[in-house]
Amino acid sequence: MSNPLLTPAFLPQFSAIKAEHVVPAIDELLSRNRARIAELVEQSMTDWQSLVGEIEQLNDELAQAWSPVSHLNAVQNTDEMREAYNACLPKLSEYFTELGQNEKLYQAFEAFAATDAFQTLTTAQKKVITNSLRDFRLSGIGLEGEQQKRYAELQLELSELTTKFSENVLDATQGWVKQVTDEAELAGLPEHVLVAAKAAAQERELEGWVLTLDFPVYYGVMLHSENRALRQEFYTAYSTRASDQGPKAGEWDNSELMQKILTARLELAKLLGFENYAEYSLATKMAQSTDQVVQFLEDLAERSKPQAEKEVEELRAFAAEESGLETLEAWDMTYYAEKLKQKRFNISQQELRPYFPLPRVLEGLFGVTERLFHVSVRELQEFDTYHKDVRLFELSRDGEVVAHCYLDPFARSAKRGGAWMDDCRVRRRIDTSLQLPVAYLVCNFTPPIEGEPALLTHDEVTTLFHEFGHGLHHMLTQMVHADISGINGVAWDAVELPSQFMENWCWEPDALALISGHYESGEPLPAQMLERLLEAKHFQSGMMMVRQLEFSLFDFVLHRDYQPGQTPVQGVLDQVREQVAVVTPPAFNRFQHSFSHIFAGGYAAGYYSYKWAEVLSADAFSRFEEEGIFNADTGNSFRTEILEKGGSKEPMELFVAFRGRKPEVDALLRHSGIAA
Repeated sequence: MSNPLLTPAFLPQFSAIKAEHVVPAIDELLSRNRARIAELVEQSMTDWQSLVGEIEQLNDELAQAWSPVSHLNAVQNTDEMREAYNACLPKLSEYFTELGQNEKLYQAFEAFAATDAFQTLTTAQKKVITNSLRDFRLSGIGLEGEQQKRYAELQLELSELTTKFSENVLDATQGWVKQVTDEAELAGLPEHVLVAAKAAAQERELEGWVLTLDFPVYYGVMLHSENRALRQEFYTAYSTRASDQGPKAGEWDNSELMQKILTARLELAKLLGFENYAEYSLATKMAQSTDQVVQFLEDLAERSKPQAEKEVEELRAFAAEESGLETLEAWDMTYYAEKLKQKRFNISQQELRPYFPLPRVLEGLFGVTERLFHVSVRELQEFDTYHKDVRLFELSRDGEVVAHCYLDPFARSAKRGGAWMDDCRVRRRIDTSLQLPVAYLVCNFTPPIEGEPALLTHDEVTTLFHEFGHGLHHMLTQMVHADISGINGVAWDAVELPSQFMENWCWEPDALALISGHYESGEPLPAQMLERLLEAKHFQSGMMMVRQLEFSLFDFVLHRDYQPGQTPVQGVLDQVREQVAVVTPPAFNRFQHSFSHIFAGGYAAGYYSYKWAEVLSADAFSRFEEEGIFNADTGNSFRTEILEKGGSKEPMELFVAFRGRKPEVDALLRHSGIAA
């Protein structure tokens, strides 16, 4: 039987990949890699190709097999694929730990860095070597016997714990549904939510409507449902997912997993000589110290909180006036915020939807990309896929193909929530040819109603631009070494720069003219509506700012101060809320139990990166504000200084090359509508 995961292909052969292919493919590749590395370390590795080139080739072959498996596990999760994926995690963890602790390999890198040949390398190549030496140290190369063994055990434990956390969130999200047979209970819900709920009921052979916790449905209920009891029920179910509270209390409970993850991370950091996991996390970031990060976040909170407090008081007063509401509860916030926004600016997300059909938004996104970066995008019709909704695009520059990009836009069952970009193939040189980068772009938008295109809210348009910004960072790189190509090797607190940067065009009238057009008539967004959208841009921006700072501080302080058996996760969150929040959620709220970014993603002690990079992106965009938002020279400068360079230089160096100076926080406060 030929295994599609072992058959070299320009793009993954998704339709041929079955769960039973996964373990044999990974076993074979790991065995082959180990044998080859054992040969290599016994040879004289005194030049770039024999040292870096060989290892890169082995790791890329492994990545090309694992990438589609990991992707399918996230977007097409089945029991069989989950089992195969989980069976491989310990094998991969063990392999990469071995690689990071291979004494002979480390010595070869160290010896090479001390040779004259090293001095003749390009800046990018030198960065690969210095990053590798740093990563050896962070992989425990300096540890002895038992400690080294313990490091490997902790890495394995963490890969299994974080995966289980993620699975619990997915299962908890899909494990609660609400059947409604009386249409009156659904008053206020928009058509797209009702259509999805009707289809979900038919799928389950039930009467009436079935509402799920998939984000477009949940958000639709919180934003529009006139039924306060329904909003409360949904808020309770959603905010207690995978916890010890709520309607599914104790099922898929992540309480113990969080403690185990934090304990293992602390032990890992201490093994490597760091005081705590937050300090360890900064070893690969721009920020210099834990104090600097906390000070940065607290400073932003201090500047933003007065405005946020004022906004909450306005909302309470409005709800009291509008509905005689004595107490504004957590499940009322989104609903009344939307009503207040409508009243004040005469605009709603719902009203905007018809002007943002997905085909037009994509056309506009690609138009913006072409104007800024001289890159054209076209859709390919013939390709191998895993779902009918998936699309494939080709990016080219001056007539030459430079990259490809999958788009998986809609929410569905067995698909992880949220939006993200991941790499499928990385740009690198192989002998005389070039392997082109390929990206996955995943969103969870509301699927189209039959016979009509999918209609997006303006928030969803911004999400699409954000993820495509990550994609451009990956796809427009000019680097040819995998370790610094695209987003690889980029400091984590700078990796959000291109994504947040791209969001700015969703607020520019000249760009909105390209992105919007009524799905039936093609009419552009009416001038009055555009004006109202822009006026509403900073609506409750203080509240949004302190909410993000709450998440960032909770994550960072938790990883800095955690002591096993002594630090209650909820206690840390409560303290942070007391310091920066302007709204205290109900006691049953267990937000942290589904905070996958930090407990299952790459943002542990790094969630602050969103705000850190937002300072960079706001200041970078201010140059476009000065020189013209479609200024070709400015766009060319951003492409060559930031996007093309990948991880080849320190992010501050790249930023200064583009902006002409170091970043300033004032642009962020101005862009957020918060008085500096």
